[in-house]
Amino acid sequence: MTQIATEAKFLSEDRLLPADPASRSIARALYDGVRDLPIISPHGHTDPRWFAENAPFPDPAQLFVTPDHYVFRMLASQGIALPDLGVPRVDGGAIEADPRKIWRLFAQNYHLFAATPSRLWLDHSFQEVFGIGERLSAANADAYYDHIADCLARPEFLPRALFERFGIEAIATTESPLDELKWHKMIAESGWSGRVVTAYRPDPVLDPDFEGFPENIERFGELTGEDTATWEGYLAAHRARRAFFKQHGATSTDHGHPTARTEDLPQADAAALYEKARAGRLAPDEAEAFRGHMLTEMARMSLEDGLVMQIHPGARRNHSGPVMAAHGRDKGFDIPGRTDYVAALKPLLDAVGMRADLTVVLFTLDETSYARELAPLAGAYPALRLGPAWWFHDSPEGMRRFREMTTETAGFYNTVGFNDDTRAFCSIPARHDVARRVDCAYLAGLVTAGRLDEDEAPQIAHDLAYKLAKTAYKL
Repeated sequence: MTQIATEAKFLSEDRLLPADPASRSIARALYDGVRDLPIISPHGHTDPRWFAENAPFPDPAQLFVTPDHYVFRMLASQGIALPDLGVPRVDGGAIEADPRKIWRLFAQNYHLFAATPSRLWLDHSFQEVFGIGERLSAANADAYYDHIADCLARPEFLPRALFERFGIEAIATTESPLDELKWHKMIAESGWSGRVVTAYRPDPVLDPDFEGFPENIERFGELTGEDTATWEGYLAAHRARRAFFKQHGATSTDHGHPTARTEDLPQADAAALYEKARAGRLAPDEAEAFRGHMLTEMARMSLEDGLVMQIHPGARRNHSGPVMAAHGRDKGFDIPGRTDYVAALKPLLDAVGMRADLTVVLFTLDETSYARELAPLAGAYPALRLGPAWWFHDSPEGMRRFREMTTETAGFYNTVGFNDDTRAFCSIPARHDVARRVDCAYLAGLVTAGRLDEDEAPQIAHDLAYKLAKTAYKL
């Protein structure tokens, strides 16, 4: 068997730090002060079952390729069929079942990821998690596979061991309100000290366009014992389910709407929309109005129960009809869209925006809104905070643009640090490392430009890497 190099490191120690010596020296010192801080991961999509059962990850392809839509969408863009990457079909049809073949196909096309954030995360995982000292290629694909597979069979690569090795202090998964949270219950009863909490994602029972919405509402009532055939019972069901999620550690809710539209309707009007939603009779604008009103209702509930509210708007989800039909939701064909915030959020902000005891974290996929809308809003309303560069912009360039366009108006302390928002477990330390390097590089530039005193920068770097997320998300 061909051996893989494990003695050397192939990533530059100064990656993403400034090129000029003066700034690089400052950035390196700042980074050294934060690189080993614990990880707060307040929003993501890792599977709580991993930590409940603590079973070995099955193979390298299942760890790095098949579940990662960042990876397989790039491969699909070059004509590689998703079934050839092991991505399951809705109809249970044939897919590639040999993980080594999937891995070889991935390795043969690894050049496609050059200069992408995925490449940074993957290379970091290969080097820092699995101790590999050379870049992946078609030539070393089998040796790579064998090395990673051998590691995955060891106790130190079990999910809980990696959680501890990564320095994760707390991680939040994201569950449907219809989820019984059995994996979280199992974690809590296991005696393991790792902190894995849930987050309340009510889209299946809040979005009238979500598939199976009427059936979901019926199940919602069954789970809570509330009469969800009525508006009052429906709101009571949300309160009951939010309380259930809090019992399992939730500190936040999450809302993935197509737009940022909010409404604050009279209760009679909202009830009438709800009745039409249950019957599947809402027109598109009415469905949008209902979603918008429910964001305001969720914000009011957050004032009652203290859950931090996250709004992730602007993704045109499941853009490819054929991919959606063949493989289902969340298979990598979501696309960013233009998003309005100033007018869209005004009803919610008129209702609760001046409440300092509420935290609403705003995200965007529309970078044109940073300086024009989001930073001025967060720089004025006590309830608002800006989430970090998200999804398509979770990159060194995107993080830099975020700081450049928001700091002048919102400062650092109307943001919430970094969150990794990922299903790819081994990329979590990589993503946080990238964010810490980029922020330290940005701070070093401010110091060398005379805009920030050098003695201020270490505390800001610490807060961006750790404290802001911990505080904002009550973790």
